[in-house]
Amino acid sequence: MPLHVFGLILVSVAISAVAQIVLKYGMSSQEVQRSIAGGGLDAALGVASNVYVWLGFGLYGLGAILWLGVLAKVDVGQAYPFVGLGFLLTMFFGVVILGEQFNLIRLLGTLLVLSGVILVAKG
Repeated sequence: MPLHVFGLILVSVAISAVAQIVLKYGMSSQEVQRSIAGGGLDAALGVASNVYVWLGFGLYGLGAILWLGVLAKVDVGQAYPFVGLGFLLTMFFGVVILGEQFNLIRLLGTLLVLSGVILVAKG
């Protein structure tokens, strides 16, 4: 796999992981949580008016556009295993940025995903 394609994969996956964190941040805001508690139209409007939700969607869109560039250059079977890195990045960002819990089970699961990504990348 050419180095520039590998870089494109990493950037796409990283942007998607950041999008998850931004969406979580927006959905966890007090305003959105209050609107969700109100239910119905209040919930929809509260979510739709949150800038972080829109930013998260925008980041996902950018990541998807970059991913299309990847798929134009390599087989999906070669590229898709790297999406597993998104799980690792998202978990890492969740712990570091959002203060989410990290325990032995998550560590073992993360190491299994990482192992799979390495094996597929070498194959």
